[in-house]
Amino acid sequence: MDKQHKPYKVFDIHTHTYPEVIAEKAVTNLGKFYDFVPEGLGTYAHLSAQAPENNVKGFLLFSVATNAHQVQKVNDCIAALAQKSRDEGFLTVGFAGMHQDFPDFEAEIDRVEKLGLCGVKIHPDIQGIDIDDSKMLKLYEIVEGRMPVYFHIGDDRPQYRFSEPKKLRRVLDMFPNLEVVAAHLGGYKASEEALEYLAGHERVWYDTSSALWYLTPEKASYMIHALGYEHVMFGTDYPVMNPASELALFDRLTLTEKQREDILYNNAIRFLHLEAKA
Repeated sequence: MDKQHKPYKVFDIHTHTYPEVIAEKAVTNLGKFYDFVPEGLGTYAHLSAQAPENNVKGFLLFSVATNAHQVQKVNDCIAALAQKSRDEGFLTVGFAGMHQDFPDFEAEIDRVEKLGLCGVKIHPDIQGIDIDDSKMLKLYEIVEGRMPVYFHIGDDRPQYRFSEPKKLRRVLDMFPNLEVVAAHLGGYKASEEALEYLAGHERVWYDTSSALWYLTPEKASYMIHALGYEHVMFGTDYPVMNPASELALFDRLTLTEKQREDILYNNAIRFLHLEAKA
């Protein structure tokens, strides 16, 4: 690990973990969907084993429900892993998965709250639904003012335009108390759209995941400042990247010491309301 990181505490705000029996298949499918080779193995054990050498103090764990039948299994798994992680001393939080065809959003949100999950993760492109599709509006109505929604945002492939920043902006305009995370600095390979539709919005947070490897350091630094660094959080998109690789990319950015500390750790603690535990 680069010795530059020893002073910095790290919270990884964007991680996908899978049960060990399906992790290899899930990671392979992820790589096929995006046409790259993920670095990680996709298991919590592999993710957490890298934490000490990278000074990672906690994780946000989630997974994507690719069909309605997976929702409860995904959420039970994430809740159990998040509790295991906390038992190991990490400041870890889990977010629920949700699919547009699940029959009872409200009952599942009630259930996952009791399990200790405190947000919802949606991947519109993998789930094949527009962010602002009418099927999703009931979910936003239920969670508005109650828990945040974490969205994969952006793609440059014409067949995957479900998660355009402008569609997220429409949702924000419809639900004035909805808090969201727009992953990948507001738009995977859609930086200009992120700046146009999302920059400066007080209810939008961002992460650095799957952005630093394709943006130049200069462009990524500009994006962070334009979006508002106070709402930007460090994430690896594990298993896409392992922490050491992502931190090496983060080192290249033009940021002050305070900005580095906030993005790597403090902003996530504020977003997740973990101040009393940090």
